[in-house]
Amino acid sequence: MEDTKPQLLTVTIDGIAVEVEPGTTILQAARKIGPDVAPPAMCYYQPLKGSGGKCRACLVRVAAGSTKDPRPMPKLVASCLTAVQDGMVVENTTNPQVVDARNGIVEFLLLNHPLDCPVCDQAGECDLQNFAFDHGKATTRYEEDRRTFEKKDIGPYIQLHMTRCILCYRCVYTADQITEKRVHGVLGRGDASEIGTYIEKAIDNDFSGNVIDVCPVGALTDKTYRFKNRVWFTKPVDAHRDCPTCSGKVTLWYRGDEVIRVTARKNEWNEVTEFICNTCRFETKKTSDWVIEGPTKVSRSSVISANKYRADLEKPSFGKRLAAAEYKPIHDERDTSQLSIQQLPPERFAKTLPSAVEPEP
Repeated sequence: MEDTKPQLLTVTIDGIAVEVEPGTTILQAARKIGPDVAPPAMCYYQPLKGSGGKCRACLVRVAAGSTKDPRPMPKLVASCLTAVQDGMVVENTTNPQVVDARNGIVEFLLLNHPLDCPVCDQAGECDLQNFAFDHGKATTRYEEDRRTFEKKDIGPYIQLHMTRCILCYRCVYTADQITEKRVHGVLGRGDASEIGTYIEKAIDNDFSGNVIDVCPVGALTDKTYRFKNRVWFTKPVDAHRDCPTCSGKVTLWYRGDEVIRVTARKNEWNEVTEFICNTCRFETKKTSDWVIEGPTKVSRSSVISANKYRADLEKPSFGKRLAAAEYKPIHDERDTSQLSIQQLPPERFAKTLPSAVEPEP
């Protein structure tokens, strides 16, 4: 019996068409096109089942639902949860309503977020920093007191800064899906919600360190790396070792000849590809313990590669993106040599004028 492949669906995002399999979300389809089109995501994490739909950073407008029903959806939708339909037309960076909503989401996320970037270990590889750089403002309208929490040691290797947390639930899903027993979660409701453990119980298992990697901000930090160095002064290299617990594929972060940090490898969306154990992460920090593969390809952690703020690689403004999306080429094959000056196009008309005009006496 021959294998029948599923019929591919065609979705158009910001004027770019892509074919995907049924069940693919708008966010996943946009990521197939590239990072310039993909919406930002603060809570969605592809390796973690059930993640997404909490931060609202990935909202997009569906201008046409499908070929069968081309009506637009009445409200903005979360691209990480909305499945594509054949013939769907999606507006992301080219829609002013989406851009305005995204600016508002950044403002909400920063309401209670402290200005810890100068001292935060996550600075330079923080998803919220990148999100705020693209859609944030230099000032705030918030005048009320911000909520604050005391720092807590929730294990031998992890410190919790709840003041920085944006409640993305990534660490909860990680503990649920890759460890045998989760001992932490979201406690309280509303503005009293916080990440914590029951009766100050410690998070201590072989894969507990992965909650540090999945955290998009500096709420969960590595106690063995705290205040040791800035990430843009370090040199990341890919390495591996024979580990009986995990795959042993990691990224080593060097300061000179010293390994100051070990993390799991991440893809271009800043998502962990394979989770690693605590032995590899915290207890194996000598070069002799590893087989070096070569420098890490840094594509999304922009400050590390010093490419984020280069003028030639900055994202174009909204006006340029809108013009590029709605640009329609005009094919004019007329012979302009016989046209009068009044009929010539502006660029040809300029060429007929003298280079300098003499002033009248």
